[in-house]
Amino acid sequence: MYQVKVNEQFQFDIEIEKNNLKVNGEEIFIDSAGLNNGTAHLLYKHQSYNAEVISIDKAAKTCQVKVNGTVYSVGVEDQYDQLLQQLGLDNLASNKITEIKAPMPGLVLNVIVAEDAEVKKGDSLLILEAMKMENILKSSTDGIVKKIAVVKGDKVDKNQILIQFK
Repeated sequence: MYQVKVNEQFQFDIEIEKNNLKVNGEEIFIDSAGLNNGTAHLLYKHQSYNAEVISIDKAAKTCQVKVNGTVYSVGVEDQYDQLLQQLGLDNLASNKITEIKAPMPGLVLNVIVAEDAEVKKGDSLLILEAMKMENILKSSTDGIVKKIAVVKGDKVDKNQILIQFK
């Protein structure tokens, strides 16, 4: 069973078994024809609908769908998402990262960011030499640099705090 939220307002329970589609326990029949580039033409209860997938975020399990010119935000939860939510484990990935630690012992070759700098996920923070290889440490989250605990030339141990975020 899937739980589908539309525009964070409407929620539907959807079951798909073989070729049968049930929405909130009621079996419905939709005649559809897939066109090209994520578009489809649908017939439901003698009404015609043109649908187009505008964007998909697979990680967040959301998408933007345009139906007859109106854009809808759609989120989907499967049985595993629902189980994680019931167990209270659904927000573990959203915990804010507050610090970057050295993944291995090494030598700081360069610090690329400054304190109070705003960084985006994927931005380079510093270069750490370990086992004669240069490793660029990147930000795993969006944030603002609170404190830089190392300078160029420092030797660091594994798990030593390098950078803290606000």
